Amino acid sequence: MFNKLFNRKKEDPKPNSRTVRDLDLGYIFEYDLSTWEVKEVYEYDWGHEDFSKEFKINNGEKSYYLSVDEADELEISISSKLKLRKLSVDFDARVDGRFKAPRQIVFENKTYHLEGESPGYFKNAADEDVDENWEEFIAWDYYNDEETHCLTLEQWGENSFEASHGKLIKEFEISNILPRNKG
Repeated sequence: MFNKLFNRKKEDPKPNSRTVRDLDLGYIFEYDLSTWEVKEVYEYDWGHEDFSKEFKINNGEKSYYLSVDEADELEISISSKLKLRKLSVDFDARVDGRFKAPRQIVFENKTYHLEGESPGYFKNAADEDVDENWEEFIAWDYYNDEETHCLTLEQWGENSFEASHGKLIKEFEISNILPRNKG
């Protein structure tokens, strides 16, 4: 009888204490009055022991990217890919063979200012071979005047560019984080 009492399956002691730092593949959470599931996990290595994660999330209707970066302080953004033709950026502009990122970009009547250039490495966390699947790229981060919205340009290889646009969110906006059901 005592064995049954003390050998019970241990439950998660604090199921409501999970934060965005705990997110992983298959986790579900609430954001903006909708339930989202983490479909993919991406890792970034910015050098100097600076790492961040990004999660491809889906609510059954939409997919976004949730970025979690703790470099100086916790910064969380939710964004979506952006067609390059929607930006008035000259991707052929080069200085010494390198892309010359503009200091400002106007998009949807908001002016975004270049915050910084970040060379780094990217990998899909699902890739088995840890050392071989890192891809080198450069990211340029832009923020509007109020620092509520963000825009990112990325260069992959010599002539491949991508862009994303989103907004910064607060940690409390993500709630009810639950791990994948292992049943």
